[in-house]
Amino acid sequence: MGNEKHMKKLIFLLTIFVPFNLYAVEVNFANRIDLTGTTLGLSAIAIFIIAYLVVMSEEFTHLRKSKPVILAAGIMWAMLAYYYAHLDPGKYGHTVEEAVRHNILEYAELFLFLLVAMTYINTMNERNIFKVLKVWLIKKGFSYRQLFWVTGWIAFFVSPVADNLTTALLMCAVVLAVGKHNAKFISIACINIVVAANAGGAFSPFGDITTLMVWQKGIVPFSTFFLLFVPSVVNFLIPAIIMHFFIPQDKPTTSGSDAKLKRGAIFVIFLFLITISFAVSFHSYLHLPPVIGMMTGFSLLQFFGFYLKKTKGRYIRQQIDISASTTHADAGVGFDIFNKVSRAEWDTLLFFYGVVLCVGALGVMGYLTLASNFMYQDLGATNANILVGILSAIIDNIPVMFAVLTMNPEMSTGQWLLVTLTAGVGGSLLSIGSAAGVALMGLARGKYTFFGHLKWTPVIALGYAGSIVCHLWINNSLF
Repeated sequence: MGNEKHMKKLIFLLTIFVPFNLYAVEVNFANRIDLTGTTLGLSAIAIFIIAYLVVMSEEFTHLRKSKPVILAAGIMWAMLAYYYAHLDPGKYGHTVEEAVRHNILEYAELFLFLLVAMTYINTMNERNIFKVLKVWLIKKGFSYRQLFWVTGWIAFFVSPVADNLTTALLMCAVVLAVGKHNAKFISIACINIVVAANAGGAFSPFGDITTLMVWQKGIVPFSTFFLLFVPSVVNFLIPAIIMHFFIPQDKPTTSGSDAKLKRGAIFVIFLFLITISFAVSFHSYLHLPPVIGMMTGFSLLQFFGFYLKKTKGRYIRQQIDISASTTHADAGVGFDIFNKVSRAEWDTLLFFYGVVLCVGALGVMGYLTLASNFMYQDLGATNANILVGILSAIIDNIPVMFAVLTMNPEMSTGQWLLVTLTAGVGGSLLSIGSAAGVALMGLARGKYTFFGHLKWTPVIALGYAGSIVCHLWINNSLF
């Protein structure tokens, strides 16, 4: 029951996985009125800030993060609609209505994409795929230093395919099981996992929300993201090498229970890969939104779930003949696809609705144009994109990258890759800067903490700076 509670709580932000179209392009209508210096505009900014402060305090208030942003979105758009309703209807017409419908359409793609991704993650978890991997790692008998590197590298290479949050949770569970008597090891290993998962997600369109957003907007081609592989490795290795010398050299004693894959587990993985290929192919070759490919792949999972359900009786009878054990034979046979859908993190899905609508309203008011002019004209693209990464550690990379995409500044491919990199790995600077960090603070409560992570921030910052320098050097031709 405890593990189930953690999984449901910490799929939060899944972020973590899931390709989706999280860009609500700032509506560009000729009759838009600049409201940035008005009472209405300043009130909207205040409402958004208050809502986001409430979101950031979720750990202490236990108020679900979706509630304040949904309320803020409703208030902001109501204020906009009221203002425009008192203007010349012949000139402004349905300006606000068209703008909000545009944002809702963008959210619909995001919602369906996330829902499919969450359902696949829940299905793989229910089929014991993650549990089997965890048990295997525990039984290998690694030393503390070996486990530090094994969990780090697995987090780095699995997060581009799955997602940084799920990967971090899995590796953290291994670290807690093996090193439960060594708090220092758990703290450093968790920091390493967060950095590795965020770095691994930065070079894949499917690894992190920021990369998914940029890819689905069509700014950077699918294969071009892999040019960030080496900078991502640098981001992970620099702090890991330094932290390595603070890990105990002895070998922990562990014991773990067995775990077996449930029927159809391997085929679910195959369907997951097929679904990803659909999303890429539909977008790249058919010029359709990737969500169409994801929903098509979801239908395959539905058909497979129907097959498991219909053949359950025959499978049980076969196993009874083999093992003469009804209890063993029936274990894990049943399957209900809509049960997996219902277990999606609905608070996260609704949170994204609030973010999309809030930022969309600020865009209509003119604030994103104002921010774009300051960051990308006054500061310059490189400095602005580095700043985006730092802001991602303090605020969250989702609204920050969403705002950048809504600004849509004129930048080279190299600069778009830079902001993708910094927004993805910048969250590692603080434990609250990424979904993986927030999740691990909950899972390893008392052992992996905000201040424990903060102590290593200077070392992580070296990796952050190193990855930027590496990108500017090896991908210089793209600038």
